Amino acid sequence: MLPDPLHPAIVHLPIALAVLLPLASGAFALAVARGWLPLRSWVLVVALHALLVGATWAALETGESEEERVERVVPEAAIETHEERAELFLWLSVGALAVSGAGLLGGTAGAAARGLAVAAGLALLGGGMRGGHSGGELVYVHGAASAYARGGAAAGALAGEAAGAPGGGAPERGEGADED
Repeated sequence: MLPDPLHPAIVHLPIALAVLLPLASGAFALAVARGWLPLRSWVLVVALHALLVGATWAALETGESEEERVERVVPEAAIETHEERAELFLWLSVGALAVSGAGLLGGTAGAAARGLAVAAGLALLGGGMRGGHSGGELVYVHGAASAYARGGAAAGALAGEAAGAPGGGAPERGEGADED
């Protein structure tokens, strides 16, 4: 049986891969450059990038399918910020996949692509952190999880009132929330 909501269960894989890829890319690039591993071993880095693209796409799809329900308790602007960051992360992932695929080439072109794949992995880490942070804000600042709690939006409003937020719900940005 699949979890409900599915999106929070799916998003952890792209985040984990965003952390893993710079390390794996760097280690494999070094190992191939030093001759410790054959060039064909780089296919594992390409496979991790492909997995990241697929997992990111799945996270976007599940997020879009759950957006309407969460919009009842979360400001639309916060959802849009998260969605835009997730879409950017997907495109970064696709670009990193292409670069890592070029790392399978031999010679200086392949070596350069493997170096760029390491840099792309670091960019993915930054993009993943931004997307994950905005997703965390949806849950912990804006109370997105209350859309799935018994009573839905009413549960979120009651939780906000109990926490002392003016007018119920989560505190608005600027009221103790960290700025980006």
